[in-house]
Amino acid sequence: MRETWILAKRELRSYFDSPTAYVVMSVFLLFTGWFFTSTLFLENTASLRSLFDLVPFVFLFFVPAVTMTAFAEERRSGTLELLLTFPVRDWQVIAGKLIAVMTLLMAGLSLTFFYAITIASLGDLDAGATFGGYFGLFLLGMATASIGLFASSLTRNQIVSFIVSFGIIFVLYMVDKVGPFVPGWMAAFLEYIGTDFHYRNLLRGVIDTRDVVYYITLTIFAFVLTSYSLSRRPD
Repeated sequence: MRETWILAKRELRSYFDSPTAYVVMSVFLLFTGWFFTSTLFLENTASLRSLFDLVPFVFLFFVPAVTMTAFAEERRSGTLELLLTFPVRDWQVIAGKLIAVMTLLMAGLSLTFFYAITIASLGDLDAGATFGGYFGLFLLGMATASIGLFASSLTRNQIVSFIVSFGIIFVLYMVDKVGPFVPGWMAAFLEYIGTDFHYRNLLRGVIDTRDVVYYITLTIFAFVLTSYSLSRRPD
């Protein structure tokens, strides 16, 4: 695990030594802050629901933007081959990058705690729904970040990586929405594989192990695909 943490710190340093981390968190806070204040003042509703409804949609763009350089840029610049010759395993490299991406995403989310404090000062904060919402965003972020890393491992072009990552995450986000237009047995299947369906369950404030297992399984599946992709591409 020591190698994994070293790689994670290396990746985080690359984010914060460039404008990437600051731009991502600033734009993220701009979007979430605008929707939160709109709900609070324009609709006169003291609730974090608007925040929790918005962030999964924001992840559609921000996660691919953060992960698109993870392997694609290293492959383009030739540093990936050097990295993989070090005495580290592929899974350690992937895990290090995943930890770095998650740290960046959670740093952005942690800044939204101010909204929860504001709601608590104005009235009763639904602790169960708030915990479920943040826990759901953590799981959703982990799964989508793993998908983003997989997309980045497929190419040396960052734009292609972004498009592939966005496409996969968008399909998983929208797939349960087509349930009313397909047969019942297929609707149940599409509902289960949809990321938003499980996230909505967690928003109720009840942590169901089936939802947790879904996100962990999706993360591991994308992780394994990334490892396979790296092992099959020598260039």
